[in-house]
Amino acid sequence: MNSEIARLVAKRLVIAVITLLIVSFAVFFATAMLPGDTASILLGQSATPEAVAGLRQAMHLDDPAMLRFLRWGLGFLTGDLGKSYANDMPISVLVSGRFVNTMQLAGITALISIPFALTLGITSAVMQGSLYDRIVTIVTIGVISVPEFMVASTAVLIFAVYLKWLPAISLVNEVHSLYDLLRMYAMPVMTLTFVVSAQIIRMTRAAVIETLSTPYVEMARLKGASRSRIVLRHALPNALGPIVNALALSLSYLIGGVIIIETIFNYPGIAKLMVDAVATRDLPLIQTCAVIFCAGYLILITIADIIAIISNPRLR
Repeated sequence: MNSEIARLVAKRLVIAVITLLIVSFAVFFATAMLPGDTASILLGQSATPEAVAGLRQAMHLDDPAMLRFLRWGLGFLTGDLGKSYANDMPISVLVSGRFVNTMQLAGITALISIPFALTLGITSAVMQGSLYDRIVTIVTIGVISVPEFMVASTAVLIFAVYLKWLPAISLVNEVHSLYDLLRMYAMPVMTLTFVVSAQIIRMTRAAVIETLSTPYVEMARLKGASRSRIVLRHALPNALGPIVNALALSLSYLIGGVIIIETIFNYPGIAKLMVDAVATRDLPLIQTCAVIFCAGYLILITIADIIAIISNPRLR
């Protein structure tokens, strides 16, 4: 059985690597097809055709697309991400600081959203059919139905424009105290927590309800076990696999959510860096940021698949 699990896990990892190669190929050629000439944008409208042609040759933009893709892909694999067209700086330097900021935002969101969502999901499942369960379900469905940019825009209108409690943009470089840190992260984390928690609550509730209806839980209930003992000793350990799988799947939504939130709140992360790179047609920087996001998403989805395989014998 262990060899079978190892074979299936290895299969999922191979699929993830192949998917990342396909995505990197698609990202490269999609960015290469963006309208506008990179050399003309960098030199400005007053540039002469000779200067534009010289810059294109210096940046190897006249080389065949497949050759540029192979050069970029080999450099990416060896850790040489190249230089930014707009900043003339190594992309690794630009990305490293922004990557830390994005991971901080995602980490804080996960630390808040996971306990909050698990508590609501488990208690809602235990109190299935009650008024509390109905309220949690209605609010959860409502949050899922609203896109991230709408939640973020509403938060800005309420807390920044009308109440003036929080800043509309998150300037992390201006943090000098714990109070500043809390104010800068409050609205981005709150928005992402709303989106991620709603998914976790629904999936956790479904997993616990399914476990509570199993025969061994019914037997424990007939033996007179208390509700807390049934949930903690019988239901949760057996629902742990689906719950962890739900966490991995839900956290993958952070990838898309971070892109929107960083743009709205002007948060200095990788997503904001990629959006700025699109404006300047900084192709190597766009490609690197996009592949990083795709790799993060694939890692979370692969972890979810592996957990599902290990915890659910029917998938083997």
